[in-house]
Order: sequence, then structure tokens, then C-alpha cells
Amino acid sequence: MSWDFFVPVCLGDLVKTGGINQYVVQDVVPPKQLPSHISRFKSALRSQGPLSILEHFDTGYSVLQHFNTVDLGVKEDTLDLLVQVVSSLAVSLPELLVSASLSAAERKEKLNAVKMSVFLLCKLTENLESVSYRQNIITAPGKGGKKGKSGGEGLMQWDSERERVLQALVQLLQLDIRSLWNLSLVEEEFISCVTCCCYKLLENPTISHVKSKPTRDGIIHLLGLLIKKYNHLLGASVKVIQLLQHFEQLSSVFAQAVFVWSTEYGVRAIIGEVIREIGQKSSEELAREGSGVKAFASFLSELGALVPELMIPNISVLITHLEGESHTMRVAVCEVLGEILVRVLCGDSLDESGKADRDRFFDILQEHLHDTHSHVRARVLQVYTRIVNSKALPLCRYSEVMELAVGRLMDKSVNAVKSAIQLLAAFIAHNPYSCKLSSADLKKPLEKETTKLREMKMKLEGQAPVTVIKASELWAAMEPELLETVRTVLEPTSDAKEEQQDEDKEEEEQAEEDDRATAVKIAQYLRINKYRNAVQLCVRAHSCFPESGMFVSLSSLNTENLMDTLALIFKGSDEDSSEISQNLPPTPQKEGDKDGLDGELKKQEMLVQYLRDTETFALQVERAISVINTMLYWKTTSVVQEAVQFCVTVCEFSVANSVSGVRKMLPLVWSTDAAIKDAVVQAYRRLYLNPQGETVRLKAQTLVDNLSELMVDASLGTIQCLEEIVQEFFGSGCSLQSTVVQVLWERFTGKRETSVLHKRAAVLLLGMAARAEREVVLSNLDTLCSVALGEKVTENFLLARDTVITICSITDHVRQSKGTPFRLPQDHQLFTCLTQAIADGVTMEETYWQSFMEQAVRLIYFLAESPDQLCSRLLQRSARLLIEQVAEHGEVNRDVGQMQDGSQESNEQVNCMCLAQLLALCGCVAFWQVSHLERSVSAELRRRRGETEEREEKEKGPASKAKVANESAMEEELGLIGASAEDTEAELIRKICETELLAEENLLSAFLPLLVRVCSAPGRYSHPQLMTAACLALSQYMMISPSVCEENIRLMFTVLERSTLPIVRANAIIALGDLTVRFPNILEPWTQNLYARLSDDVPSVRQTAVTVLTQLVLKDVLKVKGQVSEVAVLLIDPEPHIISLALNFFNELATKDNAIYNLLPDIISRLSDPERGMSSEDFNTIMKQLFSYITKERQTESLVEKLCQRFRTAKTERQWCDLAMSLSLLSMCERGFKRLQECWECYSDKLTEPGVYQPLLSITAKLRRGAKPQFKAQVEEFEKRLTAVHTRGLENVESPEMHEENQKGGGSTEKTVVRTPLPTRGRQKAKRGQTKPSVSSCGDDSFMTPQKSRKCKKPVITFSSDEEEDEEDAVMAESETPKVTTPIARTSRRARLRN
Repeated sequence: MSWDFFVPVCLGDLVKTGGINQYVVQDVVPPKQLPSHISRFKSALRSQGPLSILEHFDTGYSVLQHFNTVDLGVKEDTLDLLVQVVSSLAVSLPELLVSASLSAAERKEKLNAVKMSVFLLCKLTENLESVSYRQNIITAPGKGGKKGKSGGEGLMQWDSERERVLQALVQLLQLDIRSLWNLSLVEEEFISCVTCCCYKLLENPTISHVKSKPTRDGIIHLLGLLIKKYNHLLGASVKVIQLLQHFEQLSSVFAQAVFVWSTEYGVRAIIGEVIREIGQKSSEELAREGSGVKAFASFLSELGALVPELMIPNISVLITHLEGESHTMRVAVCEVLGEILVRVLCGDSLDESGKADRDRFFDILQEHLHDTHSHVRARVLQVYTRIVNSKALPLCRYSEVMELAVGRLMDKSVNAVKSAIQLLAAFIAHNPYSCKLSSADLKKPLEKETTKLREMKMKLEGQAPVTVIKASELWAAMEPELLETVRTVLEPTSDAKEEQQDEDKEEEEQAEEDDRATAVKIAQYLRINKYRNAVQLCVRAHSCFPESGMFVSLSSLNTENLMDTLALIFKGSDEDSSEISQNLPPTPQKEGDKDGLDGELKKQEMLVQYLRDTETFALQVERAISVINTMLYWKTTSVVQEAVQFCVTVCEFSVANSVSGVRKMLPLVWSTDAAIKDAVVQAYRRLYLNPQGETVRLKAQTLVDNLSELMVDASLGTIQCLEEIVQEFFGSGCSLQSTVVQVLWERFTGKRETSVLHKRAAVLLLGMAARAEREVVLSNLDTLCSVALGEKVTENFLLARDTVITICSITDHVRQSKGTPFRLPQDHQLFTCLTQAIADGVTMEETYWQSFMEQAVRLIYFLAESPDQLCSRLLQRSARLLIEQVAEHGEVNRDVGQMQDGSQESNEQVNCMCLAQLLALCGCVAFWQVSHLERSVSAELRRRRGETEEREEKEKGPASKAKVANESAMEEELGLIGASAEDTEAELIRKICETELLAEENLLSAFLPLLVRVCSAPGRYSHPQLMTAACLALSQYMMISPSVCEENIRLMFTVLERSTLPIVRANAIIALGDLTVRFPNILEPWTQNLYARLSDDVPSVRQTAVTVLTQLVLKDVLKVKGQVSEVAVLLIDPEPHIISLALNFFNELATKDNAIYNLLPDIISRLSDPERGMSSEDFNTIMKQLFSYITKERQTESLVEKLCQRFRTAKTERQWCDLAMSLSLLSMCERGFKRLQECWECYSDKLTEPGVYQPLLSITAKLRRGAKPQFKAQVEEFEKRLTAVHTRGLENVESPEMHEENQKGGGSTEKTVVRTPLPTRGRQKAKRGQTKPSVSSCGDDSFMTPQKSRKCKKPVITFSSDEEEDEEDAVMAESETPKVTTPIARTSRRARLRN
């Protein structure tokens, strides 16, 4: 073979005349002749094998040249042939490559065959991939999911053939074919041909799909071979970056590819190359659109998860992106750091370098918990959650990270808040401290162990341990100085002689000691550095003990002998060193003892530190609980779900106050959001309805214990919410139901010893079960009566009340049953017990009797036949018992309410309580009698009418049915179906209420005068309970009919305004709210009196007032008028709970179309009135909240005009400032600014006031931000105009507009400044910065909307206790009663007192 095949750069190069011995295509076959040539190619392949490509290359080239015109079959046949050629080469080459006898000609032949076949196969594959991609776009499935017929079959064939192509190339290239080239240098064009094909296949949008996994794996392995064997490392790294920039879906593919190349093929350098390329991207480059920053970030995150250990050497390159502007890259780098910390830099086996890197990475993550971008903060919190869940967070960082997580709960981003909650839940679930976290429980152990540690330290300090040093070491240290001292002693100077004589006198006392004691004394001197004393005593010891073995060497006294003797004494000989040491002074402790004490001290210090960390952790958890509990009622569903899950987690770990969150989320079972409701139900199932136990009995007992603990001290609202969950449990068909009911009955009846609280919880739970299955209670009524309503009922009215509530669960009203009403006869044991208990309780001083009575009367009307007769006898019996009690106590006066002197005072007090209870019973009976008529009797009338109509319809023939059908169709069109019959029934009920209930022969009428008398004379009947019961009962009587309401409405409002008892005023507000719903026309003139209670001095009354008014306004019972300004004042109330209620009012009101927008001008007028005396700060706080509800441009524009027009009528500087501040709070738009300019005349003369100028200037500052150049110029011009008028005055600013206006107006008018009058003493109220001025006190030029004033003076009314019977009742005069046509305008309480 005389020619060589060179892989061309482009396809057309092969037909051009090349260099010497370069292959050139001789014959480009026309498309029509290609099938015959392909057939010859097939025959040659069968006969000659893969070398046939050398002769038929032109055929393959022709297919590529005419690719767009040839048939699909030709393309497929060509592809099949080329795959066979490459596969055959992969099979035949291994033997030739290892053969030593391969000639140059054979080598060239094989090399040309390889290059030709690979070139054709790769180019054909690229073309087929392009066609497939175009067909995929054109024939993409529409709504019906159908594909076009033209390209569907080919596309499906290509998906299967593509894998064969890759397999053939992998088989060939994994051989060591480099030996076919000279010097084993494979040409770059050949490698590029294969890699370009691979990268072309990777551009397919579906390459990352699951169905493309075989193709994806084939490409990855083929590129891995090229990188490892054919030096494609640098090219691959560059290509990865280029493709990531343009194809975001390739991030996961390339992450998997780099992982395979670095692990299976061992090319770890590819990670460094790719990361270096990404790291070199500048922040500006990544900020540009189309930079592929999302793909880079996703690639890094996934690669970090696959090979975190290989990312560490290159992490410094990535960390530079943490300072860049791209938040996506910051997220990716933080995620990589998280993976490294979780999987590499964790555990206690790290070296110093690893620990340093770990600490540095944790510091970086903590910094980015405060990142400027919310997405980064949220993802870093998620990274920390993974770290904590993997237990990779060092203990020393728990407290710091926990504190940061608690701080993120205040984040503005919802995602960051959710991630912070998840992190805190992970901290609690995986905390290394304790399974039960309670700072209160940890306080005592911490104090105890701290005290113990302090004692141990004091003990060790008292022993003063010294480091143990051997005697030989000490001798070596002191020997030089001691030698000098010995020489000085042996050759003394005159000064030394004098000192020696003084010291000899001191040593004379020791002459009588023996030689051993002297030796010990010498050793002591040496230890305390008294060398002269030791030497002199040693010299004297020789003369005292010449025969002693220790001093015998001193017979010839010289320096050497004296040093030897001192060394022997200090170090001791082997035989007697232990004996000498016994007589030595206290020496340092033995090393073993010291180590033991030090070890104990370290253990104690670790224990104390552990307890301190645990307490700090518990305190942080408790702080987090208080914050997260407030999130249970956020509007964001996902945050609420996370908060619910957190509450469950902290409850499972017995954290202090965790039950508060569990109880707080209970009302969410009524949420309209199904996801929130389901989350709460699942939480309670997990905590309380999923008990653990070995047997069914133990599980049932655990479940009952759980629910009982939740029921203890629970409010009525909590019980109602819990009822919804428990009812669902009993209705779910759980296998525990029967056993649970049995355990509850055992607890209630006392078969198992239990507390009274748990007995009450058991009976309430039985009632909840009865809502699902009535027989649970109905079959055991006798048991309930005997245990809770029998002879001992007066001992525990709370148990009796809960029992009555349980029995109510079987009534039709609670179960909302339709059909024949379920009622019990009057002589049933239940009603006998109830009436007996109620009547006996009237004459008793029992705190809980009234709550029991209310539930009992309700049950009688729900369950008894003819309950009115039963309650009539009950009232008679109760009144008779009260009279008998009065007679027994020697009561003489018939007037029960008259006060007595002396010893009778205590008896009168008892009578007041009893009378209050009787009046409460009367009111309760009256209320439920009306309810019985309007609900039970009315429903029964409708039921009977329906049955009658059905029966009559069955009796009628077909002809009459058709006639009735035509009539009913006509009535349906006119909206009259059932109207006449229902109107008749309703009229009957109204007539009974109006004429019969309070007729003279009815017992209820006998108590009405007494109620009116007690309420009319609060001075005479001053007992708090009596007044409270009388007012409440009177309001219940007023529910009976409009006539009774009209007769006593004046009295009720008198009580509301003038009663000294907050509880009475609060009850009156609630009662009047109910009356407003029932008789709106009667109560409408008194609306302003209801709003007046919003300014009550007592917080509980204000709270009740705002709650009632919120309900009335939001249910459209009351029209929203300017009095809403009184609700707005509550936004600055001292009580936080009242502020939250006021906020809720306006939040709900904002959902009504334009409600707040319509009210704002009037609210501003009322609040800025000088008579009110509200401070500027309070006004701004209120307005800031109210203006936050104005979001529409049209509303803003209109308000700008309205507020500007108000400048004309405002007369004081304070009103000008308030209006200007209100304008600045609006979200000003371009249209609003235009309106502000048009209204220049309204406020321009007030701009000299700083309080007007500064807010308007702030408007221009806001508008300038981000404004377009043209609009920005207008704003700046307006700002200059404002400033000019402010500094020089309107009359001194020359402008064409002003000059023209002055000419029209005939000259400038003198500017009048009206100063805000100082509030007079006694009129301004200090509390909450408000006053309650008389509306009529405003002049004609007042800023407030004028109200009609009263023309008649009110009489002075007192609540004196010494009133006479013939005095006028303390009720408003007839002239004071507001009429429907004239709204009331009342003066303040202080003004009335002044009058």
C-alpha cells in the first residue's frame, strides 16, 4: 500500500489533491447508485473482512456527501456496515498487535483501515444524531401524547443503534492501537474525530434522562479511554467547561463522568483541571447572562457529593467565589464544604492539618449564615442540617451554631426560616447531651457538681502538691552552690567568724540529739537552701558523734570529705534511704496518688462543662420554642408545617414548655388548608394516638394516659379542638377502640385508683367517643348518673359538669342528626338527678355551680320531652328553697336586696350569692327556651310538614302530580317554594316569644321586674356577683322579643357606661353584641356607645370590646364608619394582646374591597384632632400600619388628592404635619406624584413648617431611587421647588405659575398661621395619649366631621348606697334615648362629671 489516510479537518478535504501519498476520494457515487455500491460493500466485507473498507471507503464517503438526499434505509445499512467493520477490527487486531512479525506494509494497512472506519462511523453518527434531534423537536408529543409517523420509527431505531456504535468504538480503542502509529504518537485529528462525536451525542437534551443511561455510560467510558490512553486530558477539561456554559442539563452528566474518570480510570488530575477552569472565571463573567453559572454550581455540588476527598486539594481555587457576586456559586461552594466536612474532615482521628482545615471551613459556613442573599442563607442552613444529622459537628461548636440558627428564625426569607426550623429540629433529635432537655431540671445537678468541683480544687490547693524530683537530681542542681559554701565555711573570714559564733549558739540546743536526727536536720537544711547551716551542723556532728558511720569520714576535715558526707546524708545509701525518708519533712506526693487526684479533677471539670453546655443548649432550645410557636399561625403553609413538626420533635424530647406549642397548634385542626390540618392530625397521632406497649391493654392504658395529661387543665377551646382528633380516632376502626373505652370506664367509675382530674378527663374522652358511637354513653347513662350526678354531686360540680357535657354528645343537636328527634321522658333518672342538683345548688356557695347549671339546662332542652315544663318546675322549686333558706336564717324583710346592719350583714351576703344564682338560672332558662323554640320546635315543624307533604303526594294520582309539578315549577321560578309555609312557622315562633313567654301566667315573667330593679340600682344592690348575674340574665331576657329589648336597652347601655365593675361592663359588651345580631335595627343608634368601650380604662374591657366589634364588623352586622378610628388607637395600646387583636381586625378588614381606603381620610381627621391630644409618634405608628394596606395605584392617586385637599380645611400646624406625614407613608407612584404636583396650591403655603417640608422631601427621595431619567428630572425639579419655598417663603419665590395666580387673585393674601392650642388641664388623658372629648365641643372650623350636639342637659345620676326606694332609677332619661333617625353623640365621662 503506497498511500496513507489522513483524517481530514472537514469532509470536503478528501476530494482535494493532497500531499505525497495522501489518500484522495476518486469516485463520489451518485445517490441513485448508492444501494448497489453498498451491496458490493457488504459482499466484500463478508469475503475480505474489515480491510474491505480500504476499497469501499468512497461508498461510505458518498453517503456522507449526499446524506440529506439518500434514503433512511441506505443510512442504516451504511451504519450497520461500519459498525461491523470497527467490531471486526477490534476482534482481529489484538493478535497482530502482539505479533513481532508485523511488517510495515501490514501495519500501514491496518492503520488506514482503523482511521477510515472510525472516521466514517463517527461522522455518520454525528449526522444521524443531528437528524434525530431535529425530528425529536418537530415530532415532539403534544397534548395527546402522539408522535408524527414520519420520524418515529427512525428515531426509535437510532436510539438502539447509538449504543452499538459506542460499544464498537470502546472495544476498538481500549486496545493498544497506538503501536500502529510511528513512535506510538496518535495524531490529534484522529482523537478529535472520536471526541467530537462523543460531545455531539452529549448535546442531546434527553441525555440526562433515565432511558439514556446506557448511551451516557458508553460516552463516559469512551472519553475515559481517550483521556487515559490518548492524552485527551486538557481537551476534555476545556470541553467540559464549554458544554456546561451552553447545556445546563449536562451538569449531572459531567459530574458522574469526572467521578468515573478520576476513580475507575485513575485520572485524578481531571478534577484539578476542571475546577481550575471554573475558579478562573471572574465574578463579572459569571454575572453575565448565558455564562452557565447554574450549570457550574450544580456540577460542583454533585461532584462534591461524589468525590469530596478529591475536592480538598483544589478547594482554595473555589473559595475565591465566596467573595463574588454570584449567589449560585456561593451556594455551590458551601455545599462542597459541607460534603467535605461530613464525609472527610470528621471524627476524632484527624491530624492537626485536618483539624485546622475543618475549623476554617466551619468558620466560612458560619460567615455565610449572614449572607446578603436569602437563598445562600437557606442553603447553608440546610448544609448544617446535613452536618448535624451526620453527627459531624464538633461539640465545641454546638452552642455557637445553635445561637445562629435561632437568630435565623427572624429572617425575612421564608425559605431561610424553614431551613432554620429544620436545623433546630435536627439539633434536638441528634443532640449529644441528654434525651430530656429542661433547663429547670438541669439547674440543680449543675449547682451540685459545680460545688463539688470547687471543693476538690480547694482540697488540692490545701495539700499544695509539688512536682516530684529525685534526690540525685536535686543534689546535682545544688552541688555547685553548696561546694562554694563548704569552701567558705572551712576558710572563714572575720565576718564569717562572727556569724558562725551566732549560729553556734543556735545549734547548741541540738547537741543532745542522736546522729540520725542530726542527719535528718542536715537534709532539711539542704532542701530549703540553708547550705551554711547544713555545713556547720555537719562539722559539729563529727565532734558530737565521732563513732557514727555517717560522720566517720570527717576525721580529716577537708572539702572533698565534707561534700561526700553531705551527699551521703542527702541522697542516702540504698539500705537506709527509706528509713531516713520516713523522718524527713512532708515530701511531695507520690506520682501515682497525684495522677489519681488530677484525673478525678479533670473528670469533674469535664462533667461540669458538660452540664453547662447542656443547660446552655436547653435554654437556646426553649428560646427557639417561644419563637417557633408564634409561627404556627403564619400565612405560609410550608412554614406552619415545619413549625408543627418542630413542636412534635421537642415534645418527644421532653423539652421544657414543649407542650405549650403542641396545645397552641391544636386549633389548626379547623384550618381551611387541608395540608395544615393533616399535619396537625398526624402530629397528634404520632404523639398521643400511637402508643407503645407489649399488649393491647398496655397500649390502651398508655393512650388514655397521654390524652388525659393533655386534657388536664385544658380550656374549653382546647377540648373542642381535641374532640375533632379523638373523634376521628374512634371513627377510624382502630383495634384499640374497645379496650380504650373499657379503660376509660374503669377510671371514671373508680375501679382503678385515679385522681379527680383524670376522672374528669376520662368522662370527657368518653363523650368524644360517643360522637362517633352513641351507644358508648347511651348504654351507660345509669352509671353516669350514679357516679357523677347522684348524692355526692354537690361535692364536685366540675365532674358533674363534664359528665353533662359528655351526655350532650348523644343529643341530636351535637350530632346534627336528621329524622325523628331523640329525646328521653321527663321522669327519666337523668333529669331527676339534674333538677335535684340544680335546685340544691341554688342555696349553696359553690364556685362551679353556675357552669354546671348552664350545661345542665342546655342538656334538659336538648334531650328532655317538654323541657319547658321541666324547667318551670325547676324554677319554682329553686325559688321556694331560697325563700325557705331566708326564713330559716331569720330574714324579716321581704326585700331581699335591702342592706342590713350589725350581725345580719353576713347573712345578707349569703342571700346575695343565692339570689345571684337564682337570677342566673332564670336567665339561662329564658335563653334556652328561645333557642328551643327557634331550633328544636321549628325544626320539628319543618320535619312534620315534610312528612305530611310526602304522604299527601303518595296518596295523589298521576294527574294531580303533574298539576302539582307545574305549580311547583312556577313557584320555583318566582322563588316561592316553601316560602309561605316557612314564613307561617317563623311567625308562629315570633308570636310565642312576643306574647306567651313573658305573659303573666308564665313563671319567667315573675323574675323580669326583679332583674330590672337590681340592674337599675347598683348602689343599693352593690354585691359584685349579684350585679353580674342580674345584668347577664336581663340581656338573656332581652333576646326573647323586640319589645323587651326596646324597653330595657337604655338600662343596658347605662350599665355598660356607668358600672364600676369591669366584669359587668365586659359581660354587657358581649350581651349587646349578641343583641345587635338579633335585633340590628334596635341597636343601630347605639353603635357609638359600643365603640366608646374601646377607650375603657381596664384592659380586659377593651379586649372584650375589640373582640366583639371585630366579629360584628367582619360579619357585616355593623356598618364600618369613622368610629373605626377608636380601633386604630388600640394599635398603640400598652397591652400586646390588644394590639394583636387590633391588627387582626384591620388585616381582616383589608380583605374587603376598598374598606380601609374609604375609611382612611375620616380616621386621619379624627386622630389628628387637637382635642384628642395624640402624640406625633403614636399617630405615625398607627398610620404606618394602616397605609400598608393601600397597594393599588388608583387608590394611592385618589388618596393623594384627598389628603392634599384637606390641607385647605386644616387650621393647625399639627394637622398640617399629620397630613404631610400621611402623604409620605403612601407607596407613591408616578401617577400619584403627578397628582401631588397638581395639588401644589393646597400645601405650598405650609412648606415653611419643617413638619410639612421634611415628609414631602422624603417622598422625592423615594421616587428618585430607580427612576427613569425623564421622571427623575421632574422629581428633582419638584424638590428644588419645595426647598425654595421652604427656605424663602412662598411669597418670595418668583415663578411664572405663582405670578399668574397672584394676578388672577388680585394680589397675594396674608398668610395666617394658626398655632395648635395647648390642651387644658383635665381634658387631656395621659394614658395611651388620648382623650374622650365631646363631639359637640368642636367649632365650625374644626378638622373633625361635625356631629349633631345634644340640646338637653343630662341629669346628674349617682350610685349612692343610701338611695331611697322612691328615688328615680339610675337609668337614662327618655330624652337621652337615641332614636333610629338621629345617631347618638355622647360626651366623655369626665365632661359629664364636671357637669
